[in-house]
Amino acid sequence: MATDKELSDFLENVERRAFKQAVYAVRKDEAALDIVQDAMIKLAEKYGDKPVDELPMLFQRILQNTIHDFFRREKVRNTWVSLFSSFGGDSAGQEDFDVLESLEAQDGSEAAESSADKVEREQTLTLIDAEIQKLPTRQREAFLMRYWQDMDVAETAAAMGCSEGSVKTHCSRATHALAQALRAKGITL
Repeated sequence: MATDKELSDFLENVERRAFKQAVYAVRKDEAALDIVQDAMIKLAEKYGDKPVDELPMLFQRILQNTIHDFFRREKVRNTWVSLFSSFGGDSAGQEDFDVLESLEAQDGSEAAESSADKVEREQTLTLIDAEIQKLPTRQREAFLMRYWQDMDVAETAAAMGCSEGSVKTHCSRATHALAQALRAKGITL
């Protein structure tokens, strides 16, 4: 069973990576902070009595579920805002008032992105994901731990049970293989 100190240390160590993961998913710093905080509270309240070695997997699942909950709430909120905004026309008698015409999307936001850009971005991400899945297992593990989970070389080596030099080699090979495969498909990052 995890002690309060072990749980506190675990949450302190995972906080930065969880925040980056949440920001990547929701693209809003404030929402990402709330998501990470909610996930940490849920872990402490419901699973604080679990062994320390089970906490990382439990926390990841809770974090993913909290991110999904955020998107569900946003979808419902946006639906209701859209429905109610149709009742808010101008009192001066403009019956053909269109809320969408009066709103401007902020540059850099998802709303400002064209449909073609969204489709292109999704296709690129799908290609990148497919190429990552083609990597040998050890290269993929090292690459994802180092660049997705933002673990340092020593943490990655400890998690993989290998030397720091092996982690560097696996990451280098994965990076070069991905770059070559993506360039062959016309994708330059």
